[in-house]
Amino acid sequence: MAAKWIQHKRRYREYKARAERLPASYRTAIDAVERYTHYFPGPGTGESVLAMLEDLIDLFEQSAASGTPVREVVGPDPVEFAEEFLRNYPQGSWISRERERLARAIERAAGEQEGAV
Repeated sequence: MAAKWIQHKRRYREYKARAERLPASYRTAIDAVERYTHYFPGPGTGESVLAMLEDLIDLFEQSAASGTPVREVVGPDPVEFAEEFLRNYPQGSWISRERERLARAIERAAGEQEGAV
């Protein structure tokens, strides 16, 4: 368990170091997206969060290298961009598990109700 935590911490520090090397406007944008992801019910496990952050930094590094403006990366609605990006990482998400649990409970309730009629 401790070894995995240490590995996750190392990967997160590498992500942060890469983000610090971005040009200022890209760094501001990735910091904002990262902050938003902390409040959105997205990936819940350390591994899935790190995979998402690593993909995010790859996207911003490639965009900076090619000179793609930040607005072209995130589009006209940054919230929509962040939420769509997070939808690509449902594994480990507590909200995904709760959605599935809700759907199963309603299916059971509907089946019980049909059996009682």
